[in-house]
Amino acid sequence: MMLRNRCCRWIIYMSAAIVLTGCATYYTKNIKLNRAIEAGRFETADKLLEKDAKSPKNRNRLLYYLNRGYVSWMLNDYQHSVDYLNTAENMIDDYSMRLGAEALAMITNPMVKPYRAEDFETVMVNCFKAISYMQMGEREDAMVECRRINLKLNNLNDKYKDHKNRYQRDAFAHTMMGLLYDASGDYNNAFIAYRNALDVYETDYIRNFDVQPPQQLKLDILRTAYMIGFGEELNFYERKFGVKYTPVKKPDAEMIFFWMNGFGPVKDEWSINFTVIRGTGGLVTFVNEGLNISFPFLLGSSEKESFSDLKLVRVSFPKYAERKPASVSAVITSATASYPLEPVENINAIALKTLNDRFMREMAGSLLRVATKQALEELTRREDKNAGAILSIVNAATEKADTRNWQSLPYGISYARIPLISGENKLTLNVKMADDKIVTSDVSLKAKQGETCFHAFHTLN
Repeated sequence: MMLRNRCCRWIIYMSAAIVLTGCATYYTKNIKLNRAIEAGRFETADKLLEKDAKSPKNRNRLLYYLNRGYVSWMLNDYQHSVDYLNTAENMIDDYSMRLGAEALAMITNPMVKPYRAEDFETVMVNCFKAISYMQMGEREDAMVECRRINLKLNNLNDKYKDHKNRYQRDAFAHTMMGLLYDASGDYNNAFIAYRNALDVYETDYIRNFDVQPPQQLKLDILRTAYMIGFGEELNFYERKFGVKYTPVKKPDAEMIFFWMNGFGPVKDEWSINFTVIRGTGGLVTFVNEGLNISFPFLLGSSEKESFSDLKLVRVSFPKYAERKPASVSAVITSATASYPLEPVENINAIALKTLNDRFMREMAGSLLRVATKQALEELTRREDKNAGAILSIVNAATEKADTRNWQSLPYGISYARIPLISGENKLTLNVKMADDKIVTSDVSLKAKQGETCFHAFHTLN
């Protein structure tokens, strides 16, 4: 028994050293990469990723390929971006528990496990792939990705029978489907997709994510209903929107412009202190009266009272820290008109709500981890109080939430439909900052008669 306990302690100490060293290495690499991305130094970020030989093989490999996909996209290397994101998506789909990592996580923290993407991050993979395909002119592939988004959300939410997430449907995905159908001249399916998007905005997005249905979406619903001869539906939506639709001459060409604003939240951690109450028969209960949480755990009976010396236990949980963008709105201007970019997706709000929705699931796992640590500490105290005290320090040092996340996602996405002329078009993106300054960027492109092209721009702040 004594030998076994010593082996257990040795394993815990070594695991703690590995975990703490691994966390320090991860954060050092991550800080350098994210600073390069936030500063817009994407060539530097790409070189950092290329030189990173360990991440594609270790527990952070999913984040590695997510970041490679984003950086390649910002470098206008859309095909490689799709390739990297395909690799990331395959990892997400093939995710399987590693028993060794799971066991180690129970005596250290979840940072030792392979990173498992948040539900909304798995959806954003398909979102970025769809935009990349749009920019490459591969509309059928973009449509496939849009369909996958809502199928994926259905499958994800089927896992949570008792704690349904508020992020169950994606309005932006339906909007993109409508835009793609519209661009290919399939106005019937475009109308259906636009109508579905409106339903998601009104049912889910207004209440949960503070995103109103874009005015452009309403105009597209009216236009496509008119074009396919749906008179009854046209009258219904005219009354609903309080406008009378007036047909306008179709422009030579059009551009759908997606504006990505700032960066989404980063994961941090917070902790709760639990009072430890010792019962009969080795029953120990972790109690937090403020949150009305009680978690019993059977440690086994003991004549010694060493465990009763422990009054409080700290448990860590992940949380998101918002990175509010410096830019607040944007407008695209041509020589004759201005087109405001309307919010279509609030990734920041989706991230915050989805993490909150899984809080109770996260709570159960975290408490089980702490209970396991305390059980091992109790066994050690019975044999050697000094060793038990050391193990208590190790447990405190390794108690940590999983604070990894895909940090290069934008804060939000807005869009506009902009008429173009055949040939060269020179436009200006005017971004309004929080201090009312206007930052401008030139947007130049050549359009063909009857073409709908797609363009995306990320204001990094």
